[in-house]
Amino acid sequence: MLKIAFSSIYKYTLPEGHRFPMSKYELIPAQLLHQGIIEQEHFFEPQPLEETWILRTHDKAYWQSLKELSISPKAARKIGFPIRKSLIDRGRVIAQGTIDCALYAKQYGVAMNVAGGTHHSFRDRGEGFCVLNDFAIASNYLLDNQLAQQILIIDLDVHQGNGTAKIFEQEPRVFTFSMHGAKNYPLQKENSDLDIPLEDGLKDEPYLDLVRAYIPRLLEEVQPDLVFYLSGVDVLASDKLGRLSLSIEGCKIRDQLVFEYCKAANIPVAVSMGGGYSPKLAHIVDAHCNTFKMAQEVFFD
Repeated sequence: MLKIAFSSIYKYTLPEGHRFPMSKYELIPAQLLHQGIIEQEHFFEPQPLEETWILRTHDKAYWQSLKELSISPKAARKIGFPIRKSLIDRGRVIAQGTIDCALYAKQYGVAMNVAGGTHHSFRDRGEGFCVLNDFAIASNYLLDNQLAQQILIIDLDVHQGNGTAKIFEQEPRVFTFSMHGAKNYPLQKENSDLDIPLEDGLKDEPYLDLVRAYIPRLLEEVQPDLVFYLSGVDVLASDKLGRLSLSIEGCKIRDQLVFEYCKAANIPVAVSMGGGYSPKLAHIVDAHCNTFKMAQEVFFD
């Protein structure tokens, strides 16, 4: 069964006019159910992550500043959300959801978190709408509990996974792969194990050719026990922050390819949704729902 992490805490209250489309976290589950892609029983609600696992990945001083709501205004501005206790609680639930998805993926082949993909969160700071780094936390959890010896992070969000790359720069058991806009945020890139910078305006076929060229090769060379896949839909042509030119269909094929390659290699894959900033909310929700649809079709139909 396709297990999906979801909690009502995912939708965080933001000021009127904020550019982050927070309502997508309610609309995605509703549309999946409405379209009959999944049933209510597919969803599970994660609990808040234990502090031990936060401190395994993030600096104590940074965590204290979040927990005590004493983070500086400058540091809060870099995150981009108003800092309240409910935001910190939200981050803990999202991160636990990604751990749970990894465990379910080992059981069923794939599992998905409606939120997550918080790849701009560093060990000692957050930025770019990211507070706690869910892939980093979940990777360390698997490694420390001997549930994986080698992990591959496939980051296809349009923005480089800079926080994840930095956290694992000295960790050979986690291979970080990022395909992202060369001229897009963050302006200062970190060094992933493999970075594929993309030129503005890249369309479906050349993008998909890169997916076809790199993903099977990485699965073969890295030999991961588990893949974390960040399936950001900010690659769409309609995205106001993306600068690429993929169609909704092209984005759907991207997800299908990743799932087919992982299934063929018998490697479990845990998915977090990542970004999407199209002015029309329907484009964001449709593209995200396609990711769930492709996982259901490839692994279970």
